[in-house]
Amino acid sequence: MKVKNKLRLGFGFLFLVVLAFGILSLIFINRLSTGAKVILQDNYNSLSFTREMRSVLDENKLPLNAAALRSFEKQLIAEEHNITEPGERQAATALRNAFVNLRQKTDLKDLQQAELEARRSLRQVEIVNMRAITNKNAKANSSVDEATLVLALVGTFTFLVLFSFSVNFPGIISGPLNALLVGIREISQQNYNKRIHFTQNDEFAEVAEAFNDMATRLNEWQNSNLSTVMSDKLRIETIIEQMQDAIFGIDEKQEILFINTAAKKILNISEPKMEDRSVANIIKSNELFKSIVDGQQTGKPFKIVVEGQNSHFQLETREINVPNIGPDTGPVRIANKSAGKVYILKNITEFKERDEAKTNFIATISHELKTPISAIKMSLKLLVDPRVGALNKEQQQLAKHIEEDSERLLKINSELLDISQVETGNIQLNFVASNPDKIVDYAIKAVRFEAEQKGVTIEHSVPENLPEVNADVEKTAWVLINFLSNALRYSPAKSKIELNLSLKGQHIEFSVRDFGKGVDPVYQKRLFDRYFQVPTDGQNKSGSGLGLAISKDFIEAQGGSIGLESEVGEGSRFYFNLPVTKA
Repeated sequence: MKVKNKLRLGFGFLFLVVLAFGILSLIFINRLSTGAKVILQDNYNSLSFTREMRSVLDENKLPLNAAALRSFEKQLIAEEHNITEPGERQAATALRNAFVNLRQKTDLKDLQQAELEARRSLRQVEIVNMRAITNKNAKANSSVDEATLVLALVGTFTFLVLFSFSVNFPGIISGPLNALLVGIREISQQNYNKRIHFTQNDEFAEVAEAFNDMATRLNEWQNSNLSTVMSDKLRIETIIEQMQDAIFGIDEKQEILFINTAAKKILNISEPKMEDRSVANIIKSNELFKSIVDGQQTGKPFKIVVEGQNSHFQLETREINVPNIGPDTGPVRIANKSAGKVYILKNITEFKERDEAKTNFIATISHELKTPISAIKMSLKLLVDPRVGALNKEQQQLAKHIEEDSERLLKINSELLDISQVETGNIQLNFVASNPDKIVDYAIKAVRFEAEQKGVTIEHSVPENLPEVNADVEKTAWVLINFLSNALRYSPAKSKIELNLSLKGQHIEFSVRDFGKGVDPVYQKRLFDRYFQVPTDGQNKSGSGLGLAISKDFIEAQGGSIGLESEVGEGSRFYFNLPVTKA
């Protein structure tokens, strides 16, 4: 039988059991409800009628007036139409005779006798109905007990059936699945002799047959491809050996998997056979190898002396994943965890030398440009001096443009000198404990004239009792001035700039916010890169692309961090954090 049909039969059986129990419960509940309705509908009405008639006798004096007689007769008629119990009709007839006497007699003694007979008849009706209620209640209780017993027995039987089903039926599915799981795990351990056999004729038997066929093919493939694997291994080892970059691998057991001659030469390893050597034994006598394996050299170039010459290398690491190559399906990865690492030492000496040459060239050119730029500024100053000769309006505008371009050239030249110092590692920092508000005052004074010319207001907020920062005051002020200059450049006229200081844990945050057009998210991540410039719309002059890069280097060299927050149309907030002085 197919698994699908087994599931259908199993769940169909469960459905029938639950349905039968539900129908039986409804039958008993309906029977109990019917009995309760009979008690309430018949006997309770009779008791209600007698109570009303007794109230008429209690509340009125003899002889009864016409209204009392009508009310009494109304309830009497209702009782005569609600005769349901044995003996109740005789009591109702006696009550009718007593009522006739109450209506017809005029003598007081006769009326009192008729009233007494009426009350006796009412009492008899009540006794008959109360006795009936008691009997029916006993019968209802008996029915309840009977229903409870039957439902308990049926419920117990249903529970036992469902419990047995829930215990035994899943085994029909889980048993073959567990057998398949054990077989798959054996195959993953390369035990290709594992086989699975099921006696039933269903889908699991077909899966077992397919599994056995797969194991047979894998066993044949492993035996037939062993020589090919060995040949490929030798080919890969030859390729690794001939690579110019140093490369070696470490497996998951922390043993050398492979290492080429270039790596042995750089790491100063003279042993010819290094495969299967423990890494722990090698690092005991080789500090360079230890620093590479521990990841101390990852992500940054480092220098090694090779054959008496300084060489620069960049370390790259790669995870080793174990593949399983099937005969038809191609490479299939069966390992989700690392099986080791490959370490590659790329020789970047040539690029490092070119970078140093570029840095030296920039520094030299920047230094040489200072003299002619200064000469241009001096000549321009003499040119605009009225004592030399008056200039007309067009000449004055040209002189102003020359002055602005000279200042821009001088600023770019200074930034190039700063960036060359950063790249060569010659940046000089003079750390002193300084009051943050003094740095703010210095920066505001430096850009105040430019702000007044554009009509921009600089609002600054400095909380009281801020701790001092341990920083290079000149370079920190330079960064803050650069933030303010950029904010002025992109702020509309008659707007404002906010400069705020705040304490953030063990750091002081300096922030400058403008309300210009903001920076597009596409450019925000690259804004602190060297020589990167945000495309302009022609209304604002772009800088050299070095100011923010130099600011980043200055702040990070002081142990701080730098960043920005910006939304298009909302403006930008540039900020940096510096550590406070330790008490």
